[in-house]
Amino acid sequence: MTNFFGKRILILGAARQGLALARWLSTRASSVTLNDARQAEALDSAQASLKDSKVKWVTGSHPIELLDDIDLLCISGGVPLDLPIVQEAIQRGIPLSNDSQIFMEVVPCKTIGITGSAGKTTTTTLVGEMAKSAIKIQPIQKQSWATVRRPRAYVGGNIGDPLINYVDEMQEDDLAVLELSSFQLEQMTRSPNISAILNITPNHLDRHGTMEAYTKAKARILDFQSKDDIAILGFDNTGAWNLRNKVKGKLFTFSLLELQKDLNGAYVKDNFLYIRDGKKIIEIMPKEKIQLRGEHNVSNVLAAFTIGYAAGFDMDSMIQVAQEFRGVAHRLEFVRELNGVRWYNDSIATAPERSMAAINAFTEPIVLMLGGRDKNLPWNDLAKLIHQRVEHVVAFGEAREMIEDVVASITIGRGVDVHLVKNLQEAILKANQVAKSGDVVLLSPGCTSFDEFADFAERGERFRTWVQELS
Repeated sequence: MTNFFGKRILILGAARQGLALARWLSTRASSVTLNDARQAEALDSAQASLKDSKVKWVTGSHPIELLDDIDLLCISGGVPLDLPIVQEAIQRGIPLSNDSQIFMEVVPCKTIGITGSAGKTTTTTLVGEMAKSAIKIQPIQKQSWATVRRPRAYVGGNIGDPLINYVDEMQEDDLAVLELSSFQLEQMTRSPNISAILNITPNHLDRHGTMEAYTKAKARILDFQSKDDIAILGFDNTGAWNLRNKVKGKLFTFSLLELQKDLNGAYVKDNFLYIRDGKKIIEIMPKEKIQLRGEHNVSNVLAAFTIGYAAGFDMDSMIQVAQEFRGVAHRLEFVRELNGVRWYNDSIATAPERSMAAINAFTEPIVLMLGGRDKNLPWNDLAKLIHQRVEHVVAFGEAREMIEDVVASITIGRGVDVHLVKNLQEAILKANQVAKSGDVVLLSPGCTSFDEFADFAERGERFRTWVQELS
């Protein structure tokens, strides 16, 4: 759907995606209703942000009668598809969409889409910085005798502002870089011109139910590409690489090891980064120039170079950006050093697999802070790694007893002390008590934040504040 004139549209969820879409559609559709299960008093700021828009609000529940006479149901990212109102819409044959799908239907410029179970925000942010740098050095194009305009790179999607906020100002020579989540992709029927799947590991099984369903949602980023498009799949991850038979256009990949001769993409050889494209091999930079900790972040940088190369970015500008890039908040973010102990904020780690990557980024003794609300993911591999690499576990939140049980169930290794506390603030005080000079205290929870905070970002910000208050 690209013509919304006269359409009646219902949007579920009044977070940033739903608000952005409601604002955009309110100038086009004949009727836009925004529905959120929260009570009206909890939505004061959201309602204020749309006070100048012709949007009808329904709060407190999801009445089925809202489906009567609507043409389209748009679902914000955090809204579960098993809600009765969504299932009823499907039964009635009402089309489903979301802000990213509608953006992809109307965007006038080329698009890059990035997804993955881990690393997509870091990679998307780095690709966005590379795109902005590359565009700056392009020749300025004259649009007419009176105006001169330089192309722009827009970065958003599942991070930052939804790009539907900016689609009306975009022009054909611009570039849109999107992070796309499985929640967004499972409703989408458009694919970006360049689509990247970094990795697929167990995540969001509380939403998707099975790994098969989760993988299918991620794979939709490839499903609607053409032979003229480009796909990038992580070689080192089985879940991503196993999707290569779905690629319709040119395939690139990336790996922490040297790629076999018939594969195109970025790789590491003798601690130096390269890109291969057919018989052409391009030297990039020494691995030691990467500012981010951990092999998983080396993989993210390789992915960014592969995406940027596929998009035609200038290599020198990409190298400069990569060497200066210091990461994204809440992702192995250094907070402070106190009494010889270094504190790191990895609040983004909402799955055990991500906590494992964080642990492997350090060689120092670790006091590991785990907890929050579990997503029904496997924990055994993380528990085994804890017994090998961690001195103390401080478990907090709803999942604390489950974490204690799974760590205790592992009998191999040297053993580890597990301390149970109620919440994050108590966990910080306990970690400060048990950590010794030379240790790293690592918040890498392995769980969502929803038992105590609105999202991982609020959890990370409170962690920063409380750690800075320690003395």
